[in-house]
Amino acid sequence: MTNDVKESFNPDSPPAPAALAAKVRTLAPSMTRSMQRVAEAVAGDPAGCAALTVTGLAELTGTSEATVVRTARLLGYPGYRDLRLALAGLAAHQQSGRAPAVTADIAVDDSIADVVTKLAYDEQQTLADTAAGLDTVQLGAAVAAAATARRIDIYGVGASSLVGQDLAQKLLRIGLIAHAHMDPHLAVTNAVQLRPGDVAIAITHSGSTGDVIEPLRVAFDRGATTVAITGRPDGPVSQYADHVLTTSTARESELRPAAMSSRTSQLLVVDCLFIGVAQRTYETAAPALSASYEALAHRHTPRSR
Repeated sequence: MTNDVKESFNPDSPPAPAALAAKVRTLAPSMTRSMQRVAEAVAGDPAGCAALTVTGLAELTGTSEATVVRTARLLGYPGYRDLRLALAGLAAHQQSGRAPAVTADIAVDDSIADVVTKLAYDEQQTLADTAAGLDTVQLGAAVAAAATARRIDIYGVGASSLVGQDLAQKLLRIGLIAHAHMDPHLAVTNAVQLRPGDVAIAITHSGSTGDVIEPLRVAFDRGATTVAITGRPDGPVSQYADHVLTTSTARESELRPAAMSSRTSQLLVVDCLFIGVAQRTYETAAPALSASYEALAHRHTPRSR
């Protein structure tokens, strides 16, 4: 747990009520324990907390008024009054007739039908949280850089490397030069070759994976445009990223490690990035995509015996 949380208040764009719960889930792991208690309280009972004064919420969570205000600012609000308004909006949204949430963790003795239901709910929540928290200005800037890049390098290890490969394959099929590097040594030696006009993309849920941060740092130092896709926007990887795209994850459990839930949100961000690039490069992307389909068409045709 870190005690050095950066306040992320943006006075021009406080989060909408629907995005509040997503932001709490994303930022809570990097908060201090006292701020976590405040965040968990407002996410767990928005209606009840909306009725409390700053003093009342501080007493409820066993914290101080200063902690409540700091938490509100970290979540993107000018002060507690604005947070209360968002909580009231979130409470109204939750009471508007939605089906009750499925929140129980997957248990060893769950039926396969229950597993399907719980996983489907978690995947839907993860995607909704990621979409609500994704900064489209940052995404647009990353798209613009990738669309005109001489070369795109992508770094990821473990489950994130699978997402990196997915992005590289998509970009290659629309005629861009893109490579996904899973080996940390090759990642660094390739990053050394980058220069202004190139793009480097690091994918790390924790935001602190050394094997991903190192090549991104090298690319940053070489003048390439750098992008971080991470679930921890205040993590070390962000200091070497020109653009940060934040992902969200479902709750981790014994049978569903973070690698599974993080991959869902990463794939959504990757797809958004790819579609944006394809739109910007449509005149060349469309013929390239058609050519790739034609080149592989014979492999999908049943062979006659």
